Amino acid sequence: MNYTDDEKYMLRCLQLAAKGIGTTRPNPSVGAVVVLDGHIIGEGFTSPYGGAHAEVNAINSVLDKDQLKEASLYVTLEPCSHHGKTPPCADLISTHQIKNIYIGCLDTNSLVSGKGIERLQKAGCKVHLGILEAACRDHHKRFFCVQEKKRPFVLLKWAETKDGFIAPKTSLKPALPMNSAIQDQKPIWISNVNSQQLVHKWRAEEQAILVGTNTVLVDNPSLTVRHWKGINPTRIVLDKHFQLPIDANVFDGEVPTILVHQLDVSIETSLVFKTQKNRKYPLAFSAIDFFKPIAKQLCDVLHGYEIQSVMIEGGAQTLQAFIDEGLWDEARVFVGDLNFGSGVKAPRFNSLNKRVQKVKSDLLSTYKND
Repeated sequence: MNYTDDEKYMLRCLQLAAKGIGTTRPNPSVGAVVVLDGHIIGEGFTSPYGGAHAEVNAINSVLDKDQLKEASLYVTLEPCSHHGKTPPCADLISTHQIKNIYIGCLDTNSLVSGKGIERLQKAGCKVHLGILEAACRDHHKRFFCVQEKKRPFVLLKWAETKDGFIAPKTSLKPALPMNSAIQDQKPIWISNVNSQQLVHKWRAEEQAILVGTNTVLVDNPSLTVRHWKGINPTRIVLDKHFQLPIDANVFDGEVPTILVHQLDVSIETSLVFKTQKNRKYPLAFSAIDFFKPIAKQLCDVLHGYEIQSVMIEGGAQTLQAFIDEGLWDEARVFVGDLNFGSGVKAPRFNSLNKRVQKVKSDLLSTYKND
């Protein structure tokens, strides 16, 4: 594909912005470059929350600040115009009298939404909007989902066999009583080790990860990023009647965890969790009505906790609930080199927007719910 020079600089902005995913929330991870006479003289991306924004880091990286008056700034998202943890980026740009500002997409946050561009134009800057707009909006998809849909970005993930199963029959077992020890059995992996590591990378990029009761009982997952460098996502565990054992890995207290239970079930049943010692993070509780469609209710719960994105890791019933309610934005499906013949059927949905790639012996299909 042939790109214009402006688009090439914006592509570099997107490369930089990707480095901050998972560390900047609730701020978006923005990328910025400063260009003079066809050369990048400064670049940066958003620091972890509370730190400098991308534009500040890019401008600060320029050794000779006098060059800024003749330079151009490229940024994936409209510069902010309000005071938050840091001063407005639009003011800093204006102070340095940068002549041309190239912006990927408009910030739809009501605190900004055109106000940053207006402030820049009033300061005499020439603003160019819409450089690789679709790519920039896709990069900022989590941020835009919260701003525009008032819910977290929902990512579905599962692995299935070539004959369409996500688990063999032997993995099904009755629920354990709350005070019993969890059965420590190794999960049957459908995907290869490369795909498994990739999933840990994805976990580091999303703010939360959600699983149903059966997934905890069958696999006893930790839901951490132990095979990747990053922040562990908040664990969302569905446990309708407080039937999960307290020694399950998801209740180890090492990661923020929210247990979602049935609306009319007494929370006193869960007091055993509250008495556990040496918890780094206390367990939080939220109630929904499991006898009604659950996906919208769960999105409302997560939005209340200011969670911007969630990866739904299973099981089949939980995944299908989000599919049936149309509350998903992206699905990533591995097809491993196995056949089960019978077992738990993989979720099913209709989406023509599909991209396929190989991860060693696995096929990874990515779907968009447009």
